Amino acid sequence: MATFSKKMMGKEVGDASVYAKPHTMSGGPVKDNRANMSNVDTVDMSVGGISKSAGNIGVKTTGIKTRGNGCATKGTIARGPMA
Repeated sequence: MATFSKKMMGKEVGDASVYAKPHTMSGGPVKDNRANMSNVDTVDMSVGGISKSAGNIGVKTTGIKTRGNGCATKGTIARGPMA
């Protein structure tokens, strides 16, 4: 009789393919819908906060000066959505 269990320290660490084929939550097969990574135009790359899909949006420099930071010299401006 073959054993599929690979328990280590009380936890099962074996490959999932031993137990079931890859499937969706409805039981159907998994489809590969990844983009073609061989073409440079399809890759959405970001470098240093500049993203290809975001366009020419720069770094947000406006905000509200917060209080109660002590002697902090950086990180004293709040730039998020504030209600």
